[in-house]
Amino acid sequence: MLAGQDGHGGGAGSRDHGDDVLSLAEGIRRDEHNGRSEAEAIGERERSAEKISSRPKFRHIDIERRKLKKLLSPAKRRAAVEYVTGKHKVTERRACGVLGINRTAHRYKPIMLSDEDEVRRAVIELATNYGRAGYRQVTHMLRNKGIVINHKRVERIWREEGLKVPKKQVKKRRIWLNDGSCVRLRPERPNHVWSYDFVEDRTMDGRKLRWLNVIDEYRHLCLTSTPRRSWRNNDVIEVLADLMMRHGTPEYLRSDNGSEFTAKKVRGWLQTAGVITAYIEPGSPWENGYCESFNSRMRYEFLDGELFGNLYEAQVLTKGWVKEYNEVRPHSALHGKAPQMIIYPAA
Repeated sequence: MLAGQDGHGGGAGSRDHGDDVLSLAEGIRRDEHNGRSEAEAIGERERSAEKISSRPKFRHIDIERRKLKKLLSPAKRRAAVEYVTGKHKVTERRACGVLGINRTAHRYKPIMLSDEDEVRRAVIELATNYGRAGYRQVTHMLRNKGIVINHKRVERIWREEGLKVPKKQVKKRRIWLNDGSCVRLRPERPNHVWSYDFVEDRTMDGRKLRWLNVIDEYRHLCLTSTPRRSWRNNDVIEVLADLMMRHGTPEYLRSDNGSEFTAKKVRGWLQTAGVITAYIEPGSPWENGYCESFNSRMRYEFLDGELFGNLYEAQVLTKGWVKEYNEVRPHSALHGKAPQMIIYPAA
């Protein structure tokens, strides 16, 4: 009995211990299983992310977050939509929504006028002949020929043909005196104020050339641009006398303080002719702004593009350019007209 009881008691204890061992083993296996499941789950998630990232797709982009670069021209907008629809196999509606492009604007087909080819040829011809002129000056030239045209149309043709727009001129200071007040000697009528100055260049053999430029400030008219190797007092007087015989005598003659202009002989002759000399302050070329502007235009449009073999060639080419400047070239100050296109009432 004791043995049986012991055995029975031992069997019960063994079963109790066996149950404990089983429960402990199950807990260990469960922990091991949970550990493997977490590791496997992490690996599966990483593999899924890699598959998803490598999968080609097109998602809607947050415009406010990504700050897409703005497409300015209609041609670039249409090209962007066509690229997106072809590359990512999405609809036109979705591509336009992502790129922020109006579908009506995308589908718009420009209407070409019947004179498109003729106007295009005229723009190219003017741009070829007047290489320093931009599309605005070309627009004024076409209008001066009697062609009714919008500057936006000329700009479109200009860009489509790949024509180069000249660099912008550097802004110049206003005309101020040393005491801070603005110069009051403004041209009010033809022959009111003339200005003259020299501009230099060289022939191909390296010898110096000097042009004497005389401008009627009110009309923006180049009265003369005469090249010579050197200038003396009598040479300046000779040119001025010829101009006054053809155009009349000005009231004022503005110039810098160069030796050719401040010579006693020149000043005496001008005083005899009844012309008041208006010398600018030393070191202040902006006070002679009209003539300085002409000199910069002349160098930019003419001198920088020509090679002069000799003095005679410079005289012939200068004469042709002055004729073009006065009769063809539009001036913004004259509302796109050339100086000789405007008729002034007789004084």
